[in-house]
Amino acid sequence: MKVILLKDVKKQGKKDEIIEVSDGYARNYLIKNNLAVEVTKRSMEVLDNSLAKKQQQEDALVASYNEIKKKLANKEITFTVKTGKEDKVFGVISTKQISDELKKMGYDIDKKNIKINEAICALGTHEVLINLHKKVSFKIKIVLKK
Repeated sequence: MKVILLKDVKKQGKKDEIIEVSDGYARNYLIKNNLAVEVTKRSMEVLDNSLAKKQQQEDALVASYNEIKKKLANKEITFTVKTGKEDKVFGVISTKQISDELKKMGYDIDKKNIKINEAICALGTHEVLINLHKKVSFKIKIVLKK
């Protein structure tokens, strides 16, 4: 029997997938526990509408992230830091500090979306990768000065 999964089912498939399972398993477990529905003309229409709606939302989200990318791609964030002998910086610049600066600029970007390859602990310009979405990522410059 072919069924459409309503939720992720371990070792069977992900939500909105159409899978082939035995009749007994489908009726006695999947359908009974609201994990799946039988494939019919109506259920296929509902699935198609649901997937189309999700795709539209995804496209709108990517478009909004692309707007943020355009605005931030050429920007620099400047941090004034304390230095010791031979211009050694005390501490490092963290993703939290970068996120806070972006919030001050009006962009709500979570610190988890900011990727730092090397510790930012020297004066000068550094590049940091920002992943807003799996389709939208860009680099921003971080400048450390006295």
